[in-house]
Amino acid sequence: MIMVTGAAGALGTLTADRLAARADTVLGTRDPGRLQAGRAVRRIDFDEPATLADGFAGVEVLVLVSAGYGEDDTVIARHGAALDAAERAGVGHVVYTSLTADGDHLPYALAHRWTERRLRCGSTGWTILRNGLYAELLGALAAPSAEGRITAPLGDGRLAAVARADLAEVAAHVAQHPGAHAGRVYELVGEQAIGGADLARAHGPHVTYEPQTLAQARAHAAASGAEPFQTPMLVGTCSAIAAGFLDRTGGDLRRLLGRAPRCPLTAALAGS
Repeated sequence: MIMVTGAAGALGTLTADRLAARADTVLGTRDPGRLQAGRAVRRIDFDEPATLADGFAGVEVLVLVSAGYGEDDTVIARHGAALDAAERAGVGHVVYTSLTADGDHLPYALAHRWTERRLRCGSTGWTILRNGLYAELLGALAAPSAEGRITAPLGDGRLAAVARADLAEVAAHVAQHPGAHAGRVYELVGEQAIGGADLARAHGPHVTYEPQTLAQARAHAAASGAEPFQTPMLVGTCSAIAAGFLDRTGGDLRRLLGRAPRCPLTAALAGS
């Protein structure tokens, strides 16, 4: 049996869709009512570890989609509870959606690295998918205003962005062939690095790129009603892109997909 956690989130949903033809796939989420009727669903709430023992029963391969929405201690507690329960339930293999190594500069990297270390020290088999940042995220961060201005503080930096659908396809593939990928760490970054000026051109001649400063972005995020932990996440992401730490491309994605990755600009515009 394969379980996909976080199945109500975007990456989890896409991964589950790619496994929908398999009768042995079950979806895990804290809110089963949000999922399409007729699919096998179990309540899995990382914040309530008591739900996990029964939830993971009979699961052979667990696709652990990162529960990264929160402070580091919150995310570490969630992932730790999930892995403890998976080991007790006899799960044989965990496929973990982590963060690209170049993302070590990002404010949310620590919980991913903790989880990778926990997997290596545990008793389950594992595969670590170090996902690059989503093209759709970049499209949302650098969406043009009603006046046609992109003001995200990306400077001249670029991101080796990845379409979320490609990452879901890889996760589903690895989950179906865990033995072939046991003990492997894959860097799933894109093959094309794109930035604010590229997005402006892709939107059309009516859109311009006029980046703001990080301080302006921080003030705007804080005034938007964002959670306290979200503002440094947003600003840190933009800062790392602007400084050129996330523009390195790679080939693991193509090798695992067996084809060229989706165009990041197309995915970014679709998600903006």
